[in-house]
Amino acid sequence: MSVSNTGVLPVEVRPVHLGQEVAVVGRIDVHTAPDVRLLLHEIIDGGTGDVLVRLERAEIGDATGLGVLVEAYIRARRAGRRFAVVGMTDRTERLLRASRLDRALVLRDDPVVATVAPLTA
Repeated sequence: MSVSNTGVLPVEVRPVHLGQEVAVVGRIDVHTAPDVRLLLHEIIDGGTGDVLVRLERAEIGDATGLGVLVEAYIRARRAGRRFAVVGMTDRTERLLRASRLDRALVLRDDPVVATVAPLTA
């Protein structure tokens, strides 16, 4: 397990049976996007297997937040990894569905994974 306190939005990363699980807590917007982007790039570039992102305790604040997820998805695919959102709030689900990003980013069958202790910003 590693915990990053870079910038304003801490993220906890834990290895799971098929790769890594990332739990983000807080608002992902124009102010926090650079930090989240850097951390996701490190996770994608430095690991193997799936990257499963839990957003149950996170809020996508603006289009920049969506852009971070799309960019991470593309980066993971180029690295031969699967990037998927496995947990989210109802608001985030509606946002992803309205933007049609749910078709690419959402893993429908939530795998059984280790419990991740949430961190707050």
